[in-house]
Amino acid sequence: MPRKRLLIALFVAIAVKSSAYGVMFTMLDDYREQFGISEGSLGLVIAIGFFTSFFAQITIAPLADRGRSRQLIFIGLTLAIIGNFAMALSDSLPELLGSRFISGVGLGCALPAMRRVIIVSEPENLGRNLGRVLSCEVGGFAAGPVISAFLVAPFGIPAPFVVIGIALSIVTTTIFAMPIPETAAEDHPTERFAIDLLRDRSIAAGVLIGVAVFFMIGTFDSLWALMMNDLDAPTWMANTGVTLFVLPMVVMAPYGGRFVQRVGPFRAGGFGMLFGAACMALYGAISMPWLLMVVFLVHTLNDGMTVTSAGVSVGMVALPERQAGAQGLLGGIQTLTGGIAASFAGVSYEYFGRTTTFAIAGLVMAALIGMARLLAGNRWNLRGGTPAVPAHV
Repeated sequence: MPRKRLLIALFVAIAVKSSAYGVMFTMLDDYREQFGISEGSLGLVIAIGFFTSFFAQITIAPLADRGRSRQLIFIGLTLAIIGNFAMALSDSLPELLGSRFISGVGLGCALPAMRRVIIVSEPENLGRNLGRVLSCEVGGFAAGPVISAFLVAPFGIPAPFVVIGIALSIVTTTIFAMPIPETAAEDHPTERFAIDLLRDRSIAAGVLIGVAVFFMIGTFDSLWALMMNDLDAPTWMANTGVTLFVLPMVVMAPYGGRFVQRVGPFRAGGFGMLFGAACMALYGAISMPWLLMVVFLVHTLNDGMTVTSAGVSVGMVALPERQAGAQGLLGGIQTLTGGIAASFAGVSYEYFGRTTTFAIAGLVMAALIGMARLLAGNRWNLRGGTPAVPAHV
């Protein structure tokens, strides 16, 4: 029971921290109108959180593998709390940048450590629990706009961040009062950072599957509304597309995580992303909005069942004492990929058009899966394992 309570508290913390991102994305117009901050500057505010999270996941998060999971979770969530309260008090660009910087560092420290605890607490349920992590992340993000809609109009811009900060404070206090499993002193890795894990070809293969996922998400999220508007689609199609894209992940991810662990995360992720690549190409080839919606709905069901593959594959092949570093490496590279993909998508759509942009995205995804297949070797068929399976370097 203590282990179950700890897992529930970690899932709640992940959902609450993710809601802050959803709130931020939906309040950009409010910052522009009330504080006169330009669109370009607001883009920088968004970007700095992702980039600081990337560097924290790569450089600081591996400390969780050296007996410091408890410290990193507490420090990381505390920084996220401070960042939320700072956002509530911010009304200028430098203040917003500083607040997002603090939040990014905090979440980059805490999330890999929380993932490590979740993995080692129930290794036999690796896929299901990582699916629940994804559900909490996506569900929390999707809840952000709802929180904003209820609180900003009656109470002002600071209200959502204050509420999230208080909620995160409560769950952080709860987690801090619980025992957290740590790596035994004799098993502490000597490596300071996690980059060396890429020398393990199977870990590199899992990371490439994760890169394909986030290249797809970054491209799709950036272009869906713009594409549907250009095709004169009904407004609801353009406005609800991104929400509908992530909804199956919320519902299906725990089942999908269990599925990919059973059938093999490399195979499930590889075939799932190849199917996704085909869907991306169709988005560029089809000009009828209703037919695009059909492709889109099939695509979301595929992703709901397979999108956890990268995390499960890395969790299965990484040594137990390197789980935080491995998950931080995967998360950091995925975060960076999403930003790069979004930047690529906007420029390519403007200069080369819809068909070429989605075709390039599909080809990039297919190439990444091809490289993952080559790197995985015999481990491509690995299935049903737990983090106790030693990785071959």
